[in-house]
Amino acid sequence: MKRAILAYGHSMLRQQCKDIEKEYSGLDKLIADMWETMRNANGCGLAAPQIGLPVKLFIVDSRTTFENLEEADREIYFDRDDKGIMETFINARIIERSGTLWEDGEGCLSIPGLLQKVKRHWTIKMEYYDHSFDKHIRSFSGTTARMIQHEYDHTEGILYLDYLKPLTKKLMATRLRKIMKGQIRPRYPMKFV
Repeated sequence: MKRAILAYGHSMLRQQCKDIEKEYSGLDKLIADMWETMRNANGCGLAAPQIGLPVKLFIVDSRTTFENLEEADREIYFDRDDKGIMETFINARIIERSGTLWEDGEGCLSIPGLLQKVKRHWTIKMEYYDHSFDKHIRSFSGTTARMIQHEYDHTEGILYLDYLKPLTKKLMATRLRKIMKGQIRPRYPMKFV
């Protein structure tokens, strides 16, 4: 089932999310709904707070991005053996970050129509549970790591806007107000403040 995505300005997007248990009611259905919602919105990731649930759960699809890139661009945005992932992250924690930062454009399904350059760590190490509640400790790099960091931030109440310079945010203020007030026409279902 496609769910509405909360728009910028909704208080849920600023909440610190809580861990969930394996017995979380309707977890399989929730994860399936999140994949359907993300794909319907043509996204590459989605976090539970974006659909109104303050729990540490997010999904990432960097495989589709990898497959849609030209060969030369794959070498820029992905490490040599990385062909992208389609993964569910439950109760994720970043346990290590590389010192190397890189800047690239980011957008957000909760902030439609806006794209800004954000600095992120090239490599991160994550501890998380997958959709079967199997535990993993794994490193990710490049675009995959960027997508994970973006979605992980959602579970911490952080938006990519928080990394921008004050002047950049000021220049975006009119557009952000329009998003908050629902004065936009997104291509997918959204809930506005």
